[in-house]
Amino acid sequence: MAPRKDNGPGALGVLSHVALAVWALLIIAPLLWTFLASFKSNTEIFGDPLQLPGALRLDAWGRAWDKAHIGQYMLNTVVVVLFGTAGTMVFGSMAAYVLARYRFAGSRLIYYYFVAGLAFPVFLALGPLFFVVKQVGLLNSHVGLVLVYIAYSLPFTVFFLAAFFRTLPDAVAEAALIDGASHTRTFFQIMVPMARPGLISITIFNVLGQWNQYLLPLVLLAGAPDKWVLTQGIARISTLAGYEADWPGLFAALSITILPVAIVYILFQRQIQSGLSSGALK
Repeated sequence: MAPRKDNGPGALGVLSHVALAVWALLIIAPLLWTFLASFKSNTEIFGDPLQLPGALRLDAWGRAWDKAHIGQYMLNTVVVVLFGTAGTMVFGSMAAYVLARYRFAGSRLIYYYFVAGLAFPVFLALGPLFFVVKQVGLLNSHVGLVLVYIAYSLPFTVFFLAAFFRTLPDAVAEAALIDGASHTRTFFQIMVPMARPGLISITIFNVLGQWNQYLLPLVLLAGAPDKWVLTQGIARISTLAGYEADWPGLFAALSITILPVAIVYILFQRQIQSGLSSGALK
């Protein structure tokens, strides 16, 4: 029997490719324009929007780093996101593993309690959260912000990893227990390496989510400008740019904020796709 000829992607495939191309253009074009605007003068920015910079001006980047304190804001953000993501992954992975692999009284109730956190918008708890953090003496501190980041990142982390841990084979864990491995050793030395694709995916999601968080730092760090994170710093720079007409400095600050996130996504996009597809296909 003759092999069937490939008729191409078809109309639906063509439409999907066109939609993806338009979507990519809508995402990439503003980012590229922001990056190029950081090298322009005010006259060039408010002139032809498609005009390339007349010269490679780096002074706006220097002003954004020193005068606008972007360097300090970035350091604060890196510290908060590093400890926030680490705490989220440690507690979230352990909780997800127990809820996915063990059955005990109340296990389903605890799991649904975590899942319910996904439907709770963060802005509804800003008032009570402010007073709780203030009462424990952690207001205007990075420690308080890190703990809140962990609390608000746990629901999605537990929901995602619990589904992933359920797909792992039981035989490997049972063999480890028979060989005398403790539950802790089985988890860290056997199950965690097997769940690496899912752990990498959810780690990147948490990094991006905490890096771009604005409402929580705005409420919990309002009284400590020296501890502000990047999102607060960008809002301050945006206000100052309106008074000082330093628009290249604003776009340079935005570029400095965007570049780390873009680099992380570009470097780990295959791991993200692998983790999502592994959890869906197993």
